[in-house]
Amino acid sequence: MSNLSSLDLSSLNHQMLQPGTKGLALTKPLQQQDIANQHWNVLNADTSFPVAVLKQSALQHNLQWMKQFCASMQVVLAPHGKTTMSPQLFDMQLKNGAWGITLATVNQTLIAHRFGVKRVLLANQLINRSDTQAILALMQADPEFAFFALTDSLDGVARMSAQVQASGLNRPLPLLVELGFAGGRTGCRSQADALEVARAIHQSPYLQLAGIEGYEGLLVGKHRDQDLVAVKAFINDLITLTKQADAERLFGSENILLSAGGSAYFDLVGRGFEHALQLSRPVTAILRSGCYVTHDHGFYHHLLHEMQARESAVDVDNLRPALEVWSMVQSRPEPDLAILTMGKRDASYDIDLPFPVQTHRPGNASAPIDLPVGCKIEKMNDQHAYMRLPKDSEICKTLQVGDLITCGISHPCTTFDKWPVILVVDDNYQVQSAINTFF
Repeated sequence: MSNLSSLDLSSLNHQMLQPGTKGLALTKPLQQQDIANQHWNVLNADTSFPVAVLKQSALQHNLQWMKQFCASMQVVLAPHGKTTMSPQLFDMQLKNGAWGITLATVNQTLIAHRFGVKRVLLANQLINRSDTQAILALMQADPEFAFFALTDSLDGVARMSAQVQASGLNRPLPLLVELGFAGGRTGCRSQADALEVARAIHQSPYLQLAGIEGYEGLLVGKHRDQDLVAVKAFINDLITLTKQADAERLFGSENILLSAGGSAYFDLVGRGFEHALQLSRPVTAILRSGCYVTHDHGFYHHLLHEMQARESAVDVDNLRPALEVWSMVQSRPEPDLAILTMGKRDASYDIDLPFPVQTHRPGNASAPIDLPVGCKIEKMNDQHAYMRLPKDSEICKTLQVGDLITCGISHPCTTFDKWPVILVVDDNYQVQSAINTFF
C-alpha cells in the first residue's frame, strides 16, 4: 500500500463553482481548475471579502518540516483529518510520507475513502449500529482499505464483535484499546481495565487487537510544568500497557500500533515512544498531529516555541502560519475603532479571537504593512469584527473604509469548517488554486 499514490481529485477539479460561492466574487459559473487563469490577486481586492487563504509556501514548508521531524523521532504520522477535512490537503500529506489519515467520525471516513484514502485510524469508537455497518460494508467492498477504531469497554467489544459476526466480514476488525485518565474524555481509567478490554478483543475471532492509543492533548492547562509531568507520565502509562499486552501475546496484527500525539506536545510523545520500540514484534509509533499543516498565529505558535526550547530536534525554522482570513474595513465609526467585514461565520473564536496582522490599500503597489502593536479584535458578531486601534496612533488617522486587514488565527480547526472553498495563494497573494472542505 503506497502512500505516494495520488488521491482522485478529478471531481473537485472539474466541479463548477457557482455565483455565491463564499470568498469568490463570481458573476457566472467557473470550473475550479480554471481559478488560476482568472489572475485574481487578494491585494487587488479581486475576491469577495471576507476570504480565507492558504499561503502555498508555508504549506509546503510545514509538510516538509513534519516529515523531517517524524524521521528524526522514528515515528510515522497519521495527521488528524478533522482539522481540515480537505482531500487536497490529505493528498499533500500522504505524498509527504503520512502513514494514513486519522479521522473522528464515520462520515469523515466515508468522505476520505471516496477520494482514495486507503488507511484510516478512527480516533473514536464505533457505537451506533448503522455507522458500524457502513464501515464494515466498506471493508467488505474494498479489501485494500485498512481501518482501525478505538474501544475502552467490554460492552464496546461485545457490540462490535456481534456486529462483525452478523456482517459476514471475512477479516477481523482491528481495534486499539484507548487508555484515558481521570477527568479526561474517553479511555479506560486504569491499566487493569485496559488490559481486561485487550484480553476480550484477543478472545473474539471477529476482532483483532492492533494496538494501544491515548490522547494527551487534554492535559494542556495553565500550569506548563505540571502539564509536562502529566503528559510524560501518561505516555509512560501507554508504553507500560503496550508491554503488558505484548507479554500476554494479545496483539494479533503484524505490527503493534502505538498512537498518541495531538498538535500540542507531539515532541514528548515522539521521544517517549522511542522507549517502546523493542517488543516481540515491530512497533509502529503513530503521531496524529493535524494542525501542523497550517499552524497558527496563537495557541500552537506559542506551544511550538516552548517545544523548540526543550527539543533540539525541532528545527530553528519553525512551522509557519499558512491560514489567514482577509476582510475589509467597512466602517470607521469612532477614531480608534474599525468595523471589519468578517465575523464568527468566518474565523475561529473558540480559543482566541483573530489576530490583526497587516493592512493593505487595494491599488497600492507596495506590500502589506504590519499593523502597530495594540491593534486588537475585541469582539465579533456573526458578520462583523470590532478592531480596536491604539489611541493616538497614526493608524487612527490613516486607516480608511475599503482598506484590507489580514487576520491570523488561533486554533485553525474551527476556521476550516466555515469555508467550503479556500484559496491557495503565492507570497504575493496571487491566487494559484483552491482546496475544498467537507464538514
